[in-house]
Amino acid sequence: MTVEPHVAEQYLAARLRRALAEDPRTAELGVRVTVRGDNVLLSGDVASPERRAELEAVVHDVAPEVTVLDDVKVVPVGEPDGSEEIR
Repeated sequence: MTVEPHVAEQYLAARLRRALAEDPRTAELGVRVTVRGDNVLLSGDVASPERRAELEAVVHDVAPEVTVLDDVKVVPVGEPDGSEEIR
């Protein structure tokens, strides 16, 4: 029995999402993972360049044969600049 390519891609995407959520280096739930053939597209926002690099490291640990296309943006998280007015 062979698995159709799109089904195999869905399984790999799920495995990678789980690894990114459970690995202590990343613990990311908000990063999207899309698999197309041998390419893995990561997209979303993280708080630091180090976290972004760790995402790729985790993907390569789980699936060393894929090419990572990184569309993850670094969005610094910090204290609010002032008070928020609620209406």
